[in-house]
Amino acid sequence: MTTTWRMRIELSDSPGALARVTVRLAAADCNVLALHVIPVPGGVLDEIVVRAGEGVLPADLVEAVRSEGGKCVGITGADMKELLDEPTAVLRAAKLALSDPDRTAEALRQVLAADSVTYGEAGDGQVQLGDMVARRGWARFTQVELTRAHALLDLLAAPTPAVRGMLSDDGVALVLRPGTNADEDAVADLHTRCSMRTMFNRYHSGMRTVPRRWLHRLLNPPRGTTILVQCADQTVALGQLIHTGTPDCAEISLLVEDAWQRRGVGAALLGALASDARAAGYTELVAWCLPSESALVRTAARAGLEATTRREDGLLRVSIAPRGRALKTPIATVGAEKTR
Repeated sequence: MTTTWRMRIELSDSPGALARVTVRLAAADCNVLALHVIPVPGGVLDEIVVRAGEGVLPADLVEAVRSEGGKCVGITGADMKELLDEPTAVLRAAKLALSDPDRTAEALRQVLAADSVTYGEAGDGQVQLGDMVARRGWARFTQVELTRAHALLDLLAAPTPAVRGMLSDDGVALVLRPGTNADEDAVADLHTRCSMRTMFNRYHSGMRTVPRRWLHRLLNPPRGTTILVQCADQTVALGQLIHTGTPDCAEISLLVEDAWQRRGVGAALLGALASDARAAGYTELVAWCLPSESALVRTAARAGLEATTRREDGLLRVSIAPRGRALKTPIATVGAEKTR
């Protein structure tokens, strides 16, 4: 049975109003465990966490507040987590979301003390936070709380770490990092080591090497980013994330050197691109493949990403949702199922 309650109360702006409420609660053998003052338009809300005495009901707590001229605007069950001060609670929620993006909704629920936070569209009495909806029946959300939630989302949308590590399926250490102009020669060499089939699958043309004038664009795509996979001093794969002009949609492409295919490199690279896409707010990734080419769909499955396909303009349009059980860090497990 719940004996600890979280209450939000409005009190008259007079000296000792809160003290009189706490004295009355103490007389009922109730212990105030925590107190927060929440600024609201025109004044403040006092939020208290109360451990009720034996036989004291929520209605008794509400009456104690009312008897001192106050108004209880919300009451709900509480636990020991409610005893955290607000900065500590927010920092713990941020750590949860940063370490596991799939738990962002739970982190927001904790920050807002919400009944639930789910993906969807907001209805009456609910709050839209990006592509998520927050619901709370016991008290209305305050502007301070919503500002705190938006700050958390801004933090999560910040750029992901520039350099990430991974292991190939056979245990070789690789580094994933942004491409720069200094990588032009390494990217040119990557293309020369790729077979005609790999080049055709990537560029849909029969060229043997990439024109030199393309290198700058590959490393500095307009409205996009490029990630390179490096082994020692050699670049072995390249991935791009480019905004399509359609809101929330980005185009992706992968090029993995033949010798590094089916070793988990493509899945890790796609997982890194999906992570960057989530941070940038994209909800769909699109790639264009030859109709007979299914490697990207398998790679998406290996990366834990849902993919759908359809024929369009003679090509296979692959649509990938960057959310899901995508790899949190692009680290492959030695001995995992072989994939491109």
